[in-house]
Amino acid sequence: MTRQDRDRLIAQYAEGVAEVTLALEGFPASGLTHHAVPGKWSAAEIVHHLADSETTSALRIRKLLAEDHPVIHGYDQEGWAKRLRYNERDIAPSLAAFRAARETTTQVLQAMSEADWGREGWHTESGRYSAETWLAIYAVHAHNHAAQIRRQREALAKR
Repeated sequence: MTRQDRDRLIAQYAEGVAEVTLALEGFPASGLTHHAVPGKWSAAEIVHHLADSETTSALRIRKLLAEDHPVIHGYDQEGWAKRLRYNERDIAPSLAAFRAARETTTQVLQAMSEADWGREGWHTESGRYSAETWLAIYAVHAHNHAAQIRRQREALAKR
């Protein structure tokens, strides 16, 4: 991955919070917990997932930078959604956690050296896991979930 590629992905990563915030604009509060798209998470579940996933991902990149050959643990996101009662909680604190994780991690990403980008660990589910792998995954993560929120809103409007 070139420096230009990384810069583009870091910018995309940094824009993720704004993308999710925009997707939530005008979303009816009464519809946040509805599963308007069958088999998919509600908007509230998506927001709580983003908070948990982003705080987890923030720790992952830090482990890659601060530890030699760290083990990056996977987790059962569906289990988290159920056991942490994603659809029963206010989304405001999770939006704040998501924003904070993204803002602090953007600072870390912008300060990384070429050597930092070459650091690697081992992911328990996918094997070899580098800082660049991390960036490729998380640069689009919030954007993908923002699109899911928009699809939920569109499905609600058709009801």
